[in-house]
Amino acid sequence: MARRVPMLVVVDRGRKAELPPECPLTSMADVVDPEERLMIRYAMTRRLALVAASAFAIIAQAEATAAQDVVKIGVISPNTGAAARYGAFAWRGAQLARDEINAAGGVNGKKIELFQGDSQCNPTEGVSALQRMLSQDKVSYVLGDVCSSVTLALQPMVENANVLLVNPASSNPQITYKAGVGGFKWSYRNYPTDEVRAGVVLKYAAQEKKIKKMAVLSVDSDYGRGAIVLTKKYLAENGVELTSEDYYKDKEADFRPILANIRRSGAGAIIMYGLADTTPIIARQMVEAGLAGKVVLIGSAEFNNPQAIAAAPSALEGAVEAAAWVPEHDTPRNKAFIAAYKAKYAGEEPNIHAYFFWETLRLVGVAAKQAKSEKQDDVRKALATITYDSIMGNVNFDDHNQANLPMILFELVNGKPAIKGTFSTKIIYPK
Repeated sequence: MARRVPMLVVVDRGRKAELPPECPLTSMADVVDPEERLMIRYAMTRRLALVAASAFAIIAQAEATAAQDVVKIGVISPNTGAAARYGAFAWRGAQLARDEINAAGGVNGKKIELFQGDSQCNPTEGVSALQRMLSQDKVSYVLGDVCSSVTLALQPMVENANVLLVNPASSNPQITYKAGVGGFKWSYRNYPTDEVRAGVVLKYAAQEKKIKKMAVLSVDSDYGRGAIVLTKKYLAENGVELTSEDYYKDKEADFRPILANIRRSGAGAIIMYGLADTTPIIARQMVEAGLAGKVVLIGSAEFNNPQAIAAAPSALEGAVEAAAWVPEHDTPRNKAFIAAYKAKYAGEEPNIHAYFFWETLRLVGVAAKQAKSEKQDDVRKALATITYDSIMGNVNFDDHNQANLPMILFELVNGKPAIKGTFSTKIIYPK
């Protein structure tokens, strides 16, 4: 049976053509006038176009409604380049948290959708990634970056855009010197700064291990250099002398001349804030230089990483590091996180970046639930007063939007990290 449509009127050149309800779309055999036939065909085409337009409008409205049921979160981390390993862990940790939150009903009934951005540990690339997320993906929140130099570059951008940036992995103190009452109200950090880490590690090496001469070998970045600047603040009170100070570039592989100088200097420790991929290289070359067992590594460069330990166990014996999380933290909740991560990623052991991107995404979700809103400003205000029950203990934020986090000090003993104690951080901000 031929389909029928309601009457449609078309006016052209002063004449009116009507397509009445009883006129079938499949036949115009009774229309003799060619011009009348043409106008009716035009009327029929217009009618179909209106029907199609109405259908597209319904689809667009449905998509817009669906978009309102999604919480869009960007994850910026180095997915390529020398620090890509960190970014891979960060992305996997965030994905695990997303899946867990969504399976539990989402954030206030809305599902989390993640968008990935590659900073390459480069501020310019990080800014480009954020620009795409803001203009194309329309994210409401951003987690990132691993690299301090990138996070520092992102802060003014999110401030201008009124988009919440929660940092799960950058440790340069300037990030929170400039946040909260420091100016950038849209920047929060759920990760400890280098300042407390540097002071505690140096104090332990000087007072407990009785090392008074130390050399510096750190990565040439905001992170590496910034950590050493902070370390120097604590040299005098701990009676420590620096015998040399060197910095290495990404992908640098020959440290033999530097290590030879350190051996001649009589240093008992190397202060190293660096890249995990570089630690095994330095450790192997320490063995070659005769430093293994004589000079210990202190600082933060994933000394407890199984790959680094396997590369040169004698060089890493006695290494001292302070961390905000380690897999050896012996609690039921930490064991449950590790088990869930390993189950999802074919037995891979999570690192600190996987943990903190996982925990930080959960933190944002809890803040949104407490605010009973996903609006950026509501969640931002909720973070300011939140007490979040993390695996490592209660987390709250100071007036610089810096999380007060407990940290773990450990020393490698017989190739395994031995926890020496857990302590809380407290930052004295410059006036």
